Amino acid sequence: MLAEVTCILPVKDMARARRFYEGGLGLSAGAAKPDGKFVYRIGATEIALFPRAEGTKATHTALSFRVADIAAAIRSLESRGVVFADYDLPGMKTVDHVCVLGAERAAWFNDPEGNVLCLHEDLA
Repeated sequence: MLAEVTCILPVKDMARARRFYEGGLGLSAGAAKPDGKFVYRIGATEIALFPRAEGTKATHTALSFRVADIAAAIRSLESRGVVFADYDLPGMKTVDHVCVLGAERAAWFNDPEGNVLCLHEDLA
């Protein structure tokens, strides 16, 4: 029945977004679609960048990448220019960009379009 997922992210500037997703995140170039979307495939999941003049207003995590070693993933992405957020809030504090949340570690960053993205590592 439900087998694959496409996450649709609004972007104001497709060229800028593609530079980030391909250069910053290291995703392999995807495919342009007739409706203007640009799609990347990661396993059975697709990320579709969708042109939208007003971009996004979401203040929540729109997309999270599970990684085996969050510290190594952070170092790799920082070497490509990705900037991670740090938080010091009640119940949520990052150390070296990482927050422990229950059974996972997480670190957040924004794409240049304002979408909130995350890395997460399962602890169990």
